[in-house]
This record gives sequence, structure tokens and C-alpha cells, in this order.
Amino acid sequence: MKPIYLDYNATTPVDPRVIEAMLPHLTEGFGNAASIDHYYGHEAHQAVEQAREQVAALIGAEASEIVFTSGATEADNIAVLGAAARAGEECEIVVSAIEHPAVLEAARQLGDRVKLIPVSGEGIVDPAEVGSRLTAKTALVSVMAANNETGAIQPVDEIGAVCAEAEVPFHTDAAQALRHLALDVDRSDISLLSMSSHKMYGPKGVGALYVRKRRRRMKLAPLHFGGGQERSLRPGTANVPGIVGFGVAAELARRERTVDAQRELPLKQQLIAGLERAGVELNVPVEASLPQTLSARFSGIGARALMHATRDQLAFSSGSACATTKVEPSHVLLAQGLSNEAVSESVRLSFGRFISDGDAKQTYEVLLDAVDALRRVTAVA
Repeated sequence: MKPIYLDYNATTPVDPRVIEAMLPHLTEGFGNAASIDHYYGHEAHQAVEQAREQVAALIGAEASEIVFTSGATEADNIAVLGAAARAGEECEIVVSAIEHPAVLEAARQLGDRVKLIPVSGEGIVDPAEVGSRLTAKTALVSVMAANNETGAIQPVDEIGAVCAEAEVPFHTDAAQALRHLALDVDRSDISLLSMSSHKMYGPKGVGALYVRKRRRRMKLAPLHFGGGQERSLRPGTANVPGIVGFGVAAELARRERTVDAQRELPLKQQLIAGLERAGVELNVPVEASLPQTLSARFSGIGARALMHATRDQLAFSSGSACATTKVEPSHVLLAQGLSNEAVSESVRLSFGRFISDGDAKQTYEVLLDAVDALRRVTAVA
């Protein structure tokens, strides 16, 4: 029997309804979406454009503002480096200290032209801190909508208002947020927004970048060159099956995110209540984080030891899946002010649409047994 999967923030299972929509485009609907002069290409083109409308509806955008990419990492890179290249060599970029590596590493290519925004002990960005770093040289502010490691929800509306008042473009990485938060690009004055299909029950290898075309139109310099697809910002043959799946996943997220959240929050509370006997400590309060993300630690128990002790029954992580090959402690938790020891004890349990009440109960029972056993070993040693 496979372990209970508790790493939904790394990737979600593909919803069967998404698979059903993709299958025809993996068999008879094989046309190139750029070959619109014949039936097969036109059919593929129509499928891509329908998906573009579905993805746009998820964030209150227009279909023409959606640029399909290979995922949120590529979208983040295009947003940060494309904005900087467009603004010129004297520009500055402002990013939060808890951004995904796709934003932080892209921003670091600009050297000392990057300004970091600190976060509170709960991992939240203060909009006033954003405002204090804006100058006439600021080409972009990038603050994620919700953190992938801790689930900490950021005040996107307030940050967008600060940026709009200063007439500075605002980018948000919403990859982790969109299956739960109802983001609206107009309400939040968002200029650029990154998305990922596989974080919302869609296929891997496809994402999108929202690029504002209406008032305060956002202009980016291209980073790649080729056939001119996707407004020349992401040229290359369209991944039609993936894009179709992404579109259906986006539509399902828009329709079902409230129901999903209402079901998942009690599971999170059940997990916390069950783990209280082991002295669980939360890295972010329940009310300040996504309903399906639990970042927590058990004093004296290393995360790696706990993962190893439970690996036959549970599958969870100690942080971002994009940073698991690195031995460095989580930059997110360090930015919150946690010690290296506390960071090394921290685990992330993330779940979703296909987790049951029974799974939650079994999870905390397994963790309780493992924590007790590890503490006995530590006491003897």
C-alpha cells in the first residue's frame, strides 16, 4: 500500500476530469496550433484559445493578456528579467525575502540593483516596507500571493495599491495561491502574475504569465526568440494537450476553490489538534495561511529523521520541492527569524482534493508514534 500523499504544494495529482479533456489532444487532435490554415491546426488553435479564456477567467483577466509558458518558473523569469531588460541598466527590482527561487535567482542576476523586503515573524510582508523601498528607478515589485513552504498569505491588495500609487508595476507569483484564493488582477492592481498548472490539479510542464494590456499596460523585453508565438514572449510550438488540461484545471479551481477550502481547513485543524500531544509548534498561524498547508516543527526532532521514520506510511517534505537538492536551510523560515535548529526541525504537510478524514487521522497517529519513538531514542542517547 502506498504512503498517504501529503506534498500537494510540490505537485497535485491530476484531476480525472482534466485527464479526460486532454486525451483527445494526445491522439486524434494532434495538430500544431500555429498551423491555422488547415483543419488540424485550426482545431488545436481553437482548443488553446478556449484554455486561454478559462485561465484568464480564474484571475479576472482578458484572454489576450495570458501568455502560456512551461510553468511558473519560466513565467517568473520572464516577468523579472523581462521587466528589468525593458527598463534599462539603471533600474532596480524590489522583491520579498521569501520569494520562490525562480524569482530570487532571476533577481540576483541584476546584482546590487535588487532590494529585499523583510517579513514578519509570521512570514508576512508589510505593505509599508514595500513603499519605503520604491524610488524613481524601481522597475518592478515582486511579492508572491502565498508562500509555497509555509502557506503564509500575503496582503496582495494592499501591496498592489502601494505600487499603483507610485506607478510601479507589481508582479505576484500566484502558483501556490490560485486553487484557494480568489485573486483579481484589477482589484489588486497587478501588472504581472505567474501561474502553474500542476499546482491546481493540472498537468506538469505548463503554466502562464498574465501581462496587463489595459490601463497601465505592461511591456516586457523578450528573453527568447523564435516563431513569435505567445506575443513573442514565449515562442515555440504550443503544448496543446497540456494547455487544454491547464484550462480545465483553472476552470475547476474557479468553480470549486471555495468548496475545497471549506473541506480542507477542518482537516488542517484536525491534524493540529491531533499533533498537540507531541508539542507541535506552528511556523505560521492557521488564520494567516492557506487552508491546506501546515508548516510546523517538533522540538528536538529533525525533519529528515521524521521523514525517514515515516516514509513507508506518509509522503511529506521539509520545504520547497525546487530546493530539495540543496543542503542549505530554508531561506523562507530564516527570513521569519527562526533559528537554524528550528528550521532543521520544520516539516510541511500539504494536502488537497483527494485527502480524506481517515487519511488525516492516520497521518497524525503515525506522526505521534514516530515523534515519541525518536524522542525515546534521543533520551537514551
